[in-house]
Amino acid sequence: MKPITFVLIAIFMTTSIISSAQTNRKNPFGLVYENAITENIKGKVNIHPVTYKLNGIDIAANVYTPAGYDSSMKYPAIVVAHPNGGIKEQTAGLYAQCLAEVGYISIAADAAYQGASGGEPRHTDKPAYRIEDIHGMADFISQYAGVDANRLGILGICGGGGYTLKAAQSDKRFKAVATLSMFNTGEVRRNGFQNSQLNTIQERLKQASDAREQEAAGGKIIYAGEANPNLTEENIAKISTDLYREGYEYYFRTHAHPNSTFLYTMSSLLDLMTWDAATNMDLINQPLLMMAGSKADTKYMTDEAFRKATHAKSKELFLIDGATHIQTYWKSEYVSQAVNKLVKFYQNNL
Repeated sequence: MKPITFVLIAIFMTTSIISSAQTNRKNPFGLVYENAITENIKGKVNIHPVTYKLNGIDIAANVYTPAGYDSSMKYPAIVVAHPNGGIKEQTAGLYAQCLAEVGYISIAADAAYQGASGGEPRHTDKPAYRIEDIHGMADFISQYAGVDANRLGILGICGGGGYTLKAAQSDKRFKAVATLSMFNTGEVRRNGFQNSQLNTIQERLKQASDAREQEAAGGKIIYAGEANPNLTEENIAKISTDLYREGYEYYFRTHAHPNSTFLYTMSSLLDLMTWDAATNMDLINQPLLMMAGSKADTKYMTDEAFRKATHAKSKELFLIDGATHIQTYWKSEYVSQAVNKLVKFYQNNL
């Protein structure tokens, strides 16, 4: 079946699902976005917590099915990759639910070593693992009852967007590729945000090397990206960049979840700092949609990757007017714009 009546439903749906940043901390599925599913009701969009093995690791995921879901029918499906530090219960789940509202089966999974998924040491954040997570979601959802594996799309958000670009370069099961507020994790870990750490690259590589040596010897695991969730509102307000100031508010205040953390192992930098989401973009030959807030201080990463996608079947850069990076995660007027654009994109290409 084709997804049903798109734009009007999408507008209604997104304004009803998200109304503010206030979260429901008693949600039985652990979801922390506004108006998330609280119970499965026949005939409505339902959520199905699942686990599956990926290279021996237990992956925790949520599958969303459309209203009136019938496993004997065939539906297009969307894989949703979560942001760095994020989990399936936050913005990845929000967008997965929004897409289910307009007729798609969708999946959002916690990355291996993160969230509710297995893997040790915890908070390992290596690009190869995150890309394999995306391939694994495609493996699982392609076999899910009712999914038309020939109509599989992908949406990557923030760091998940960078990993989505890389996964789609080789995985041609993805027939339509979309990113939102794409964050090139390798570039930022190497050069610093907005190229602010170019002078300390070798020093930080030495720290990562020392951390790996300590891990290999059975010593304490050293973590980078540590953040203080107890910062005062005054101190948060002093953070100079929208990304990190609003990120603190989102992850530690309005949409906090115990499984969501900024932590990653220091030794992961050995892989992160030599990786770049924007390389080999010419390998993407699928239709490509890249979305970013017009006021996002991360937009330069989307611009760079978009320019390099020279062989995409079609490509579009869509700016969400007035939005910053984090605001595209939850703010109703911006989520509505993104979802409506996604619906048109997937409708045309799946």
